[in-house]
Amino acid sequence: MSMNKAGRPTSAQGGQSSDHPTFTGNKALQIEEPLIFEVGDVGKTGVDFPDPEPHEMRLGGLERQKIGLPGLTEPEVMRHYVRISQKNFAIDAGVYPLGSCTMKHNGRLNEKMARLPGFGDVHPLQPESTVQGALELIDTLAAWLLEMTGMAGVAMSPKAGAHGEFCGMAAIKSAQIAKGDARTVVLVPESAHGTNPATAALLGYKVRDIPAREDGTVSPEAVKEALDTDVAGIMLTNPNTCGLFERDIVAIADAVHEAGAYFYCDGANFNAIVGKAKPGDLGVDCMHINLHKTFSTPHGGGGPGSGPVVFSEAIAPYAPVPYVVRNGDAFSLVESVEAADGAHPFGRQTAFHGQMGMFVRALSYMMSHGSDGMRQASEDAVLNANYIRAGLRDVMSQPFGDQVCMHEVLFDDSFLKDSGVTTLDFAKAMIDEGFHPMTMYFPLVVHGAMLIEPTESESKAALDQFIATLRDLVQGTKDGDLVRFTGAPHHAPMARLDETRAARDPVLRWSPEAHAEAAE
Repeated sequence: MSMNKAGRPTSAQGGQSSDHPTFTGNKALQIEEPLIFEVGDVGKTGVDFPDPEPHEMRLGGLERQKIGLPGLTEPEVMRHYVRISQKNFAIDAGVYPLGSCTMKHNGRLNEKMARLPGFGDVHPLQPESTVQGALELIDTLAAWLLEMTGMAGVAMSPKAGAHGEFCGMAAIKSAQIAKGDARTVVLVPESAHGTNPATAALLGYKVRDIPAREDGTVSPEAVKEALDTDVAGIMLTNPNTCGLFERDIVAIADAVHEAGAYFYCDGANFNAIVGKAKPGDLGVDCMHINLHKTFSTPHGGGGPGSGPVVFSEAIAPYAPVPYVVRNGDAFSLVESVEAADGAHPFGRQTAFHGQMGMFVRALSYMMSHGSDGMRQASEDAVLNANYIRAGLRDVMSQPFGDQVCMHEVLFDDSFLKDSGVTTLDFAKAMIDEGFHPMTMYFPLVVHGAMLIEPTESESKAALDQFIATLRDLVQGTKDGDLVRFTGAPHHAPMARLDETRAARDPVLRWSPEAHAEAAE
């Protein structure tokens, strides 16, 4: 790692022009931001406090110990975190084509609604009489979700997609146990999201893989061959992770039900079919819905997510508490299994009632779009993905042939063969062009996968620029311009990191010794 004249490491390879070096390492207003421990000194403080008077400590050894934070002034703290935030890429900054994530524009109307008094400041321990509006909103959102999916029941409390998966599969397990038929196996297609087999295993199931056909979809015959009296259910994503609609989903559901099992559908890709197809009509027994994907609530940075789960009539009685019930004009919460009259909840999955801020944003999105607007959003998402497919199909390779996709288009690395450029190199070069990379190496069933989802948010002009950029990058691989790829990114705030080492040997605590070692 090179050092600037001020003795601090420069972060980007070749980022500072050798013709016009600067003392600080800064490039105009692109500032080389040091760690906060390098800004201040642990032995100093940025605020004047009087010396404390002697007093008796009454915390019994539980008092806070010194944690070694540096002392900074308020402007130093503010500037540090503002500069750090400016180095992030966001959906508000440019195209964010992560496949299978639906990184769409978050409408500011939804943000405004989430900050309304009574929503933005609601507390889960308030008396029910003081949160009637919030409970009505949850009930209304639940009704919209049921209408869009054609299902009979819904659990609103799960906090994210994987949380919702656990909820749905726990309800399926409870239904099987209630029938006196505790089965032990769950079928999962090889192209499934990794959370699917993880969820099944967490609930004590054994996972049985289902291979894909040559066209990237699941065969009903392959499912029938895998079904037996040990199979509790199948976890299938539709549209699937290859960006394709499972055209035989009804036949698969019928086969699963005939074997006495249940059908869990991963709803991560619901953005492709809202207003076009109802999962309940397709034979689905339960499905989680990512509000932070399909319905435009903020997504990224680990949350906040929200993953309500919808259930068929067969599974709805086993949905967890809490849930909202309406008595005339009043709303109340069923908080315990004992209070669930006529139902058999598998238990309680979360401390409170869900992500209120996400509920408000999602309902705001739904009501401002209406049923026709949400249908158009799905149509536009599919149209945009196919526009990218059409614009790149002559220069990039598709693993399952040139077929119409849904909300995302999948390419593999065949077009990079013999170029010396890998999927990772190609993606890193996109950063230099000002684009966030697509999802790489996923799904795992495709070698060197590149999964692109533009969502409905992007205009034709934005897509044209994106397509033209990727075409230029492809041409660069053919021209042998390896420096453009193998050293990328050249212009980002940070050079290419050792991602494998960062994952396997993370440095999570700062120390002068560790920092000196990293600088070397």
